[in-house]
Amino acid sequence: MTVADTPPDMADMTLDELRLALAPDVAASAIFDGWSDEALVNAAEMADVDIDVARLAYPGGAMDMITAWIDTIDAQMAEALPAEKLAEMKIRERIRALVAFRLEAVTGLEEALRRALAVMAMPQNAAHALRTGWRSADIMWRLAGDTATDYNHYTKRAILASIYGATLSVFVGDESEGKADTYAFLDRRIDGVMKFEKAKAQLLGSGDRDHFSVSRFLGRLRYPAR
Repeated sequence: MTVADTPPDMADMTLDELRLALAPDVAASAIFDGWSDEALVNAAEMADVDIDVARLAYPGGAMDMITAWIDTIDAQMAEALPAEKLAEMKIRERIRALVAFRLEAVTGLEEALRRALAVMAMPQNAAHALRTGWRSADIMWRLAGDTATDYNHYTKRAILASIYGATLSVFVGDESEGKADTYAFLDRRIDGVMKFEKAKAQLLGSGDRDHFSVSRFLGRLRYPAR
């Protein structure tokens, strides 16, 4: 939602509704002001919202603003790519479509994203950032039709969160036409996961499960050989 689409009764929203309604405009302001009180004030003024009320919607400051922005992208993604629509695709195509939607949603906001990633990387925000990344990965897998309840439930989400995080790191500095380098990077990472799933099935089938290290595999995804 942009200011132009802001409903006239924003003043009557609950704090949680206001938190989401203002988030895209806070993100737009963060391009210039960072994830700061100045960005929040600017967004509130554009939406004609009392700044003190706006501050109440983000009691945790920058991380709350960033999380709200991510939550709006999660919601937009779920609306644009519901499970029934994704069901028509192969699993590889589902994951790519979901991640690609998120990249398209932040195109033009690279500087806000760069600043958000820097805030999330701060030691005091690490746990919050991990929870946020996990939640987005969980939403993507659920939309993709995943129903795993065993250890696969956790490894799939950890791997997808790692792929998405690595792709965002490429995205913010990608100056290629149409972000071609980012999408090529994403395709390579997804190809790696598909090969991993095939190899994992073979390992589990041979009873060699203990020889696989999730942490080692995630490290290779996060810091791939160039």
